[in-house]
Amino acid sequence: MNGKRRTLIFGVVAGIALALACGQAAMDDGAQASEGQGVEAPMFEVDPFWPKPLPDHWVLGSAIGVGVDSRDHVFIVHRGNLTERTEGGADADPPIGECCRAAPPVLEFDPEGNLVNAWGGPSEDYVWPGSNHGITVDHMDNLWIGGNGPNDTHILKFSRDGEFLASYGEPEAGPEPDSHSETRFNRVAKLAFDAAANEAYLADGYGGRRVAVLDASTGAFKRYWGAYGNAPDDTRTPPYDPDAPLIQQFRTPVHCAEPSLDGLVYVCDRPNDRIQVFQTDGTYVDEVRIAPRTLGDGSTWDIAFSRDADQKYMYVADGKNMRVYIMDRASLEILTSFGDGGRQPGQFFAVHSIATDSNGNIYTTETYEGKRVQKFVYMGMGPVPAEHQGPPWPRGDQ
Repeated sequence: MNGKRRTLIFGVVAGIALALACGQAAMDDGAQASEGQGVEAPMFEVDPFWPKPLPDHWVLGSAIGVGVDSRDHVFIVHRGNLTERTEGGADADPPIGECCRAAPPVLEFDPEGNLVNAWGGPSEDYVWPGSNHGITVDHMDNLWIGGNGPNDTHILKFSRDGEFLASYGEPEAGPEPDSHSETRFNRVAKLAFDAAANEAYLADGYGGRRVAVLDASTGAFKRYWGAYGNAPDDTRTPPYDPDAPLIQQFRTPVHCAEPSLDGLVYVCDRPNDRIQVFQTDGTYVDEVRIAPRTLGDGSTWDIAFSRDADQKYMYVADGKNMRVYIMDRASLEILTSFGDGGRQPGQFFAVHSIATDSNGNIYTTETYEGKRVQKFVYMGMGPVPAEHQGPPWPRGDQ
């Protein structure tokens, strides 16, 4: 080997070594910076084997709600809206194949992902929503279901075994919203509960522009309010403009209203890309904008809290940007997020609803063409690895 060639090779090797050293130094500096900041957050990994396969060629339509009971059983509600040619061949008339058919609207899974019950749908005893939306388990293990169809102006209450208990609000009262009515609702998106006060909070909704509060035992109407604690106004609002001043009303849909244990209520003002915080009497406290340049469906779809006594963390489902934000509840600061658009486990197509169990695990459902439920296993606290983590795929070293 001549001297010139040897010198060239040594120079290339030295350059590579220097680049690697600089890269490692940069990584170490980044890690030290992260450690220096002391930012930690709950960490999650998707369980790609949860839930287990459904029986009888059942498949899900748009999965539009998820809730967890005191046994950590997971309930979802979906719409069964299958495409006949490509999904629902067994439901066609005549059938065009052995597979598939829509599962019953409400499915119950045990913590291991086994299907243990399935029920729901139209009945002579009640008016099933034209478009069921949201399922929540209250502090007495009853299930509540709303609806966002044009004439869905009531809510339903069932035992966790599917026994019909009550219907509140005037069913099929008409498509025109009335955000001041105490006898009908406005295409309710979701319900949530304050156990200590025995109250139900309604995100009301796809037609209305308010939070409504009921007695959880009797369904008696108690109070309501709009954005910033204002009286709600059903006047049609102009399209959302991220550069315009924030409007003083909720846009539709008002998609969640979640009371915390310390007497606050967090409201998903979805098309406005914001969460507003209130006291339980409707007094405005604070707000935060999330991904404020998101148009169309908006960014704030649903909220769940961590299960520690302080509910330190808040998980926000963003169906438009296909991710879940992990936030500090007190400061309303986004710590990190996970997920991405796609069909594989840990990715999302329109993540719509979110809930947590007693072990801190997260469950999500996906609407539109997403049509599934996923489980994200709580892995403990850890340093925030990135602003956005991407799909939280299981690590092979754990």
